[in-house]
Amino acid sequence: MVITGRLTADANVAELKDDRKVVNFSIAINDRYKTKAGEQKEVTNYVSCAYWLNTTVVQWLKKGALVELYGRIGVDAYVNTDGNAVGRLNFHTNNIKLLATPRRNGGAVEETEVVTQGSNGNGDEKDDLPF
Repeated sequence: MVITGRLTADANVAELKDDRKVVNFSIAINDRYKTKAGEQKEVTNYVSCAYWLNTTVVQWLKKGALVELYGRIGVDAYVNTDGNAVGRLNFHTNNIKLLATPRRNGGAVEETEVVTQGSNGNGDEKDDLPF
């Protein structure tokens, strides 16, 4: 499965008790559509992501970066302490393609600049340009 979205915060690396490391981050996916009445609607879905293959990618995963992710999706459903049913989308990423990075000016995010780097899971950078 392929999903595309923008990071909601800088990615972080978590180390587990068995010395394995995982890169955790969250993306926002925006969807726009028109209702039958012609009204424009926008829906934003948030997806928690985990990348287990290479922690060096964390340097590129900054808030506002546009990424294309390949992997599999899952759902966690549970009842919270208030007794409400809650669900969360999780994406287990096995390939990350960085489409754009945020350009920062004094802490503010401006336009994005397109980059053609991605991680194929073994630390090598690849270029998916058709030319």
